[in-house]
Amino acid sequence: MVTVGILATMTLIAFEAMAVATAMPVVARDLGGLRAYPLAFSLFMTTSLFGIVLAGSWSDVRGPRGPVLTGLLLFGGGLLACGFARSFPMLLAGRAVSGAGGGLLVVALYVVVARVFPTVVQPRVFAYLSAAWVLPSVVGPPLAGWLATSLTWRAVFLIVPPLVLVLGVLLLARMPGPGSVDPPGSVDRASQGDAPRTGVRVLAGLVTALGAFALQFGLQAHGLDRPGRQGAAWLTGWPAGWLIAAAGLAAVLVAVPRLLPAGTMRLRRGLPSVIAVRSVYSGAFFAAETFVPLMLVEHRGLSPTLAGVTLTGGALGWAAGSWVQGRPGLRVDHTTLLWAGIAVVAVAVLALVPSPLPALPALYVWPVWVLAGFGMGLGMSSTSVLTLRLSVSGEAGRNSSGLQVSDCLGAVLVLGAAGAAYARLHDAATSGAGVYALIWACLAAFAGLGVLVARRARPGRDVGSY
Repeated sequence: MVTVGILATMTLIAFEAMAVATAMPVVARDLGGLRAYPLAFSLFMTTSLFGIVLAGSWSDVRGPRGPVLTGLLLFGGGLLACGFARSFPMLLAGRAVSGAGGGLLVVALYVVVARVFPTVVQPRVFAYLSAAWVLPSVVGPPLAGWLATSLTWRAVFLIVPPLVLVLGVLLLARMPGPGSVDPPGSVDRASQGDAPRTGVRVLAGLVTALGAFALQFGLQAHGLDRPGRQGAAWLTGWPAGWLIAAAGLAAVLVAVPRLLPAGTMRLRRGLPSVIAVRSVYSGAFFAAETFVPLMLVEHRGLSPTLAGVTLTGGALGWAAGSWVQGRPGLRVDHTTLLWAGIAVVAVAVLALVPSPLPALPALYVWPVWVLAGFGMGLGMSSTSVLTLRLSVSGEAGRNSSGLQVSDCLGAVLVLGAAGAAYARLHDAATSGAGVYALIWACLAAFAGLGVLVARRARPGRDVGSY
């Protein structure tokens, strides 16, 4: 029942992600938020940061039951708020609430895997979790596209909360409690005296989330400040936008080292580099993917349903890559898969650069994004496996939390920069092809740098800790 529960939870999260990504161009156009389009995704990830940090410490001390149930409540409540939103800021608020719930859920599910399944089985469990995206990736985009164009985009958000309620009842008595421990196979070194450090971590998580929000708001606000803009608030002008962004970046740089394994900022070998490369994976892939359906709908003229088929391809490729890394007889170690996966992502994102050109068919993007998803399946699952294998006993929750902090922070920072570029450079009166090409070229270069970081993931003499 635990296996069924975590797979069902991941399926709902996957459906929400695929459906919202498909419908968001229609939502942004209807609510007048097209130029702030990236905020609908980056803000979700920003609030996930605090949920992630809180879930890691909470799960280590009390078990994952509380974070899972609280996460389901926030996740479903945020979707309800989005479904009834009357303005784009109201929708962003709902996305923020859902993001906090999603952050709690993702880390708590990692801890469930660590405490329920033996180490030798964990790669296959992560493959199952990736496979849980397959059905939503097939059903979600066409269903969301049909709802958004034929009925109402609000239904995309409102069909999930009832299922979340059912899932919460199912999982209520089946999550591991405070007495559960990590299974045999983890490094045997328990952490002691963590109560003061837990409070510091939660505070650091709050500062990081607020700093990340200020950073992306400052970048996006400056990007929205255009000559001749009538009634613009002082926050969107120079120098306020850049000052807010600078203050947010400073807060992140001060707080985030307390949330990651020692040496992560210096790219120390082993666990710290595994954590660091996760931010490159998520930043390059999710920032690139955010603009794929928007380009196909607004620039190439596809329907949301057809644009969503591209996301389906990426999810299917992801599941295939995760299945490959989880095969019991695979002779390639996960540290090799780590750098190979990010190299594949870099090549695929680079291949997006010519996709806005009318000379290429719009569906050219589909096989390209299948390839990108395959690289993500190889690498993201490998980061999860390596994180658990390199975690000392009693620290699986915090290390999983650090992994997800790196994941979200990478996506927030990179997507924030890409969103600022889009808001500043994109003009609805022009084709916008050059803007998309520039964003994807920069993201491909960023992913290429990740190969160098991934090569440092092979452990040295120490496994690293906080």
